[in-house]
Amino acid sequence: PGHGLEDFYVGQKYGIETFCPVDDKGCLTYEAGERLNGKFVFAANKDIVMWLHEDGRLLANEWIVHSYPHDDRMKKPVIFRATVQWFASIEKIKKELLDAVDYVKWENDFGHARMYNMIKDRKDWCISRQRVWGVPIPIFYSEDGKPIIDEVLFDHVAKLFEKNGSNIWFEKDVKELMPPGYSHPNSPNGHFTKEVDTMDVWFDSGSSHNTFKRRGFEYPCELYLEGSDQYRGWFNSSLIVGVATNGEAPYKGVLSHGYVVDENGRKMSKSLGNVVNPIEVIDKYGADILRLWVASVDFRADLKCSDKLFKIASEQYRKVRNTFRFLLGNINREDFDYDTDAVSYNNLASIDKYILIKLNEVIDTAVKAYDKYDYIQANNTLFNYMTNTISAFYMDYAKDILYIEKKDDLRRRQIQTVFYQVTDALNRLWAPILSYTMEEVYEIFSRKKASVFLEGFPEVLKHEDDQLIKAKWDKYMEVRSDLLKALEEAKVSGLIKKALETKIYYCPKDEYQEALAGLTNHDLAQLVIASQFEVTKEKHQEYPTGYIKVEKFAGHTCPRCWNVVTDVDDDGLCLRCQSVLM
Repeated sequence: PGHGLEDFYVGQKYGIETFCPVDDKGCLTYEAGERLNGKFVFAANKDIVMWLHEDGRLLANEWIVHSYPHDDRMKKPVIFRATVQWFASIEKIKKELLDAVDYVKWENDFGHARMYNMIKDRKDWCISRQRVWGVPIPIFYSEDGKPIIDEVLFDHVAKLFEKNGSNIWFEKDVKELMPPGYSHPNSPNGHFTKEVDTMDVWFDSGSSHNTFKRRGFEYPCELYLEGSDQYRGWFNSSLIVGVATNGEAPYKGVLSHGYVVDENGRKMSKSLGNVVNPIEVIDKYGADILRLWVASVDFRADLKCSDKLFKIASEQYRKVRNTFRFLLGNINREDFDYDTDAVSYNNLASIDKYILIKLNEVIDTAVKAYDKYDYIQANNTLFNYMTNTISAFYMDYAKDILYIEKKDDLRRRQIQTVFYQVTDALNRLWAPILSYTMEEVYEIFSRKKASVFLEGFPEVLKHEDDQLIKAKWDKYMEVRSDLLKALEEAKVSGLIKKALETKIYYCPKDEYQEALAGLTNHDLAQLVIASQFEVTKEKHQEYPTGYIKVEKFAGHTCPRCWNVVTDVDDDGLCLRCQSVLM
């Protein structure tokens, strides 16, 4: 019963004395017999078999190979032996613990079941360790060897620890650690000894929540975050200590993450030579690239890590940074003052409203994703909006207006207003992931507060015409997809080199007629960066949304706007550029 957990419990059940003739060095004692005294337990196996054989007590002898626990560091077999220890009773508070597990919000799908089953099956907790370092167990013993459980002693030692640190237990003798003049009936001669065992580190770390109130924080806290191995470690010990001392778990929610492994899913190891040093990654790519990589993988499972993945994150980061650079360059303070130049929402063009409607969808999705710790969704939502809606569509369309029209032109101010609001929202939404870059953006863009992190997330704004505008422009985006496809085909065939050389003829199918409502031929040309556009009833090559013909437009290229036109002045300028410069 003294050499294995299962045997120990059987012994306890049937009243068998716990017998363990093994000392601290793993050697058998005289209690095992003179023949075995002093021998290492594993070295004594053959002697024990021979002794049984000589006494005629051996029925059979066969050597088998089987699995056996080994120490992680030493890689040697573990020796099990029963010794006197300190325990924390789990059975007395098990119902309260299970109720607390039900109350906590487990962010990982498996979290509740894993913790509930661990607590349900858990026996008493051994909280003492025989180590030369650690937090001491503040127990004094009387002359008869019995522990003294006295609150006066506990309070006195607690004050000593608070003032001098727990190492004072090892630095001072017993008399110096006890209150002056302390006496106890079991120590008539005034002799006492102190406990030499240390506290289980899990009891130590599981008590860390006791600092909440001292630091001005509420109990329980919002979230505990650690690796997936901590359901049997920190999450577990914190739950037990918290419920035992405060009646409830120290956390409202628990979120666990996986381990960082190499690109092949192997555990990182110095011997394998596959360790990725985060400092080296930061030195090579920057801290935000490392953060972006974390946000792009499922951290709840094991995280694959490699230079290839960092390069992908770096490319994504470059696109985000360049988009911000373009936005900031067109709303700089010398060109645009939001307080005086901004255009109200009702006075924006339909396409501008569409961009802001899409922005509000992004805000809603991203904030909810952050609340669920779903950084993949937050990252993908923000990145797709920036690259597909803003960079590839709206910015591309806006360049012609921003560069060509007069500085204070209404259409230009409308676009700058949208740019400002998009920058403001995306700056705050990206901040949890691209922290350093967004601080840099904020310093250039706003400076309203000391840091972007002192700003809250943007709020979702709704307008009466949101659904109508969104439906119209969602339909147009389908049309645009066909137009871009037709332009690409014209480039591949060698007909044109760029979209500005073209005139497009488009005949929409019935269900796409409404998508073009309110848009002039000039608007439609600008939206796909073409020089000329004509809506016609003539059917050419069929596409899903209508019939399209792309032709190279024969005309003059304006040296200012690069559009191909029919009429130019003596300087070669088109009529539009002439009116702007007048």
